[in-house]
Amino acid sequence: MQVEHNVSLQALNSFGIAARAAALVRVRGAEDVRAVLADPELGPQPKFVLGAGSNIVLRGDVRPVVLKVEARGRRILDGGARHMLVEAAAGESWHDLVCWMLAQGLYGLENLALIPGTVGAAPVQNIGAYGLELQDRFDSLDAIDLRTGKLFTLNAAQCGFGYRDSVFKHALAGQALILRVRLALPKAWQPVLGYQDLERKMQETGIARPSARQVFDWVVAIRRAKLPDPAQIGSAGSFFKNPTVTAEQCQDIIGRDPKMVHYPMPDGSFKLAAGWLIDACGWRGKRMGNAGVHERQALVLINAGGPEQPATGGEVMTLARAIQTSVYERFGIRLEPEPVLV
Repeated sequence: MQVEHNVSLQALNSFGIAARAAALVRVRGAEDVRAVLADPELGPQPKFVLGAGSNIVLRGDVRPVVLKVEARGRRILDGGARHMLVEAAAGESWHDLVCWMLAQGLYGLENLALIPGTVGAAPVQNIGAYGLELQDRFDSLDAIDLRTGKLFTLNAAQCGFGYRDSVFKHALAGQALILRVRLALPKAWQPVLGYQDLERKMQETGIARPSARQVFDWVVAIRRAKLPDPAQIGSAGSFFKNPTVTAEQCQDIIGRDPKMVHYPMPDGSFKLAAGWLIDACGWRGKRMGNAGVHERQALVLINAGGPEQPATGGEVMTLARAIQTSVYERFGIRLEPEPVLV
């Protein structure tokens, strides 16, 4: 185990916020975690698990011991008659895994292409895009208890998946580190296309039955057209969750704003496009200090100051709260941040 002290985290979070960690340990396996727990100085301290830093907002320096997950490895397993299983270590890049699986002829994750972050972070957030969520392809995961050092396995039901939610944000928050994730890919693959942007691509191209590669290419093109290049502009991706309202609430808002983007859900509720709500309040392209709203996608808050004058966590949260207030005042809807606030 190698401990780094007073470490800059600016390059380790996608927003590019300048903050420091009192202590950082790079975790490549369970033995590194157990070494931290056995250390008389580090063991008793709180722990913060860090993957690619793509879904966090650092509001200041990080006092807990930072466990930087860097475990690597992936393999194909026998999943039985209906599925193929792929196991990947928590430190693997999510998008690289999707690309690798496609190259292996393993289909089912193409809708989740180009989502930043690591494999280990995917279950925490129950990542989702273009009509698919991780829980739809999830089999199980292995994790280590950050109090006892014991290994344990969770299936989908035990993970308590919800919309951008899981048990790792509640009962296991700060209590566990994911080591490996297993994904179940259907052998009888069918494209998931019930999403407006993908339906538009089908109409534009005239392709009614796209291949997995075509769906992948469409998703990558859509995301690149809407979202900032993380190599150029710092952000945490989508900053707010898409709110869910009752049918009555939805109709009430449509009566006042007929163009509101909304999607029916299986339980009769409706999911509203948070980006549309923010855009309707006039926030697109605006900034407060060095934090801003992306000019092409109002759902994305960005580091408008760049690496030379990076936004602080305080500036990001001031902007986020101002957006929440204006959306609530106009629509009566409270937006909930999607990134983890540290």
